[in-house]
Amino acid sequence: MINGYFEFLEGYLAQIQKDFENYQNNYFPKRSPEFFCLELNGEAGELANLEKKIWKGKHIQMCEIADEAADTFIALLNYVNSRKINLAEAVANKLKIIEKKRLELAQKGEDY
Repeated sequence: MINGYFEFLEGYLAQIQKDFENYQNNYFPKRSPEFFCLELNGEAGELANLEKKIWKGKHIQMCEIADEAADTFIALLNYVNSRKINLAEAVANKLKIIEKKRLELAQKGEDY
């Protein structure tokens, strides 16, 4: 069952990546992978900063977190597209590795 889910996820993620690449190429200037890597780290840093504020007890609106999470996802798509990485395939492969390890640990009575 879980492998079928990975394949299902892979198909949808592949379509999202392809559609986003078309959108980016049609409406925004071409940028280098290095630019997108820096952008990704900047956006992830902004998301982490909001979490740090929550951790310190400050009230942060969920819409702010959602906005930064979206920025991070967009930056990730831009980065993988600029590097010609098939994110769907990479995620599916990684999930299979994680699931294999999780099952091995579960057989020993351990959590992943």
